[in-house]
Amino acid sequence: MRQHVGWTAGTAAAVLVAAGAITYAVAEDGGASSTPSADSADAGFARDMAVHHQQAVEMSYIVRDRTKDEEVRRLAYDIAQTQANQRGMLLGWLDLWGAPKVSSDAPMTWMGMGDMASGKDGALMPGMATNTEMKKLDGLSGRQAEIFYLQLMTDHHKGGIHMAEGCVDKCTVGVEKRLAQGMVDGQKSEIDLMTGMLKERGAKPRS
Repeated sequence: MRQHVGWTAGTAAAVLVAAGAITYAVAEDGGASSTPSADSADAGFARDMAVHHQQAVEMSYIVRDRTKDEEVRRLAYDIAQTQANQRGMLLGWLDLWGAPKVSSDAPMTWMGMGDMASGKDGALMPGMATNTEMKKLDGLSGRQAEIFYLQLMTDHHKGGIHMAEGCVDKCTVGVEKRLAQGMVDGQKSEIDLMTGMLKERGAKPRS
């Protein structure tokens, strides 16, 4: 199992190294005449996934302070670094496009699913943890924290994959579509990894 976590670390490092080139390459991907509008799928995905990623970063840093298990700590660090970096890229693209980072539209409106995200107890999009769940994670430690984090992050990844697949289908900027596909592939792999880690701890995903 640890070799899989090591592979994840390598993947995160590769993403970090490539970040600058990918962020600025988008400015030339299609030219100024094809700059996405503020209500486009490209801009909507960038805004929503930036918010989605931010919670994953927060969860990951919480669990790193709640367990001494090196396997979980490494996974949490990899997820935090990768998603923080991707979040920066998404926000950078919005700047390049002159698009706002917030919108009055409901989350996932760009997917035609704006009525799905209730925002109940802080869960703005599918897969996101509620405020109550975040508070619970912050109060756990040891194996209990590990299991709850892995369950929350599995749900979080499933929601993120759904959104990223929406961008692969609807976005028009090639480099953003490629990043979205990379999210799908990477998070599916991490779900498999976390399912195995839960099994080692006598638990399983919540759904």
